[in-house]
Amino acid sequence: MRFQENQLDNIATVDPGMMLGTVIYTFLLGIFFIVFGIKVHKRWIVFWGATMVLAGGAYLTAILVVPG
Repeated sequence: MRFQENQLDNIATVDPGMMLGTVIYTFLLGIFFIVFGIKVHKRWIVFWGATMVLAGGAYLTAILVVPG
């Protein structure tokens, strides 16, 4: 079995718009998880929703604060 040196051609690229869309979707889904978790009294759903909101909020804050 031989290793091909030109394997870097198959790397998928991620557009900044795709990242932003994913972050916004995750942020909104996290808010839904928090509301749903509180309603059904499942603390682990609230925890994961809060984690999603914090991660999405951190990314959105970094995008707004750091120019470029």
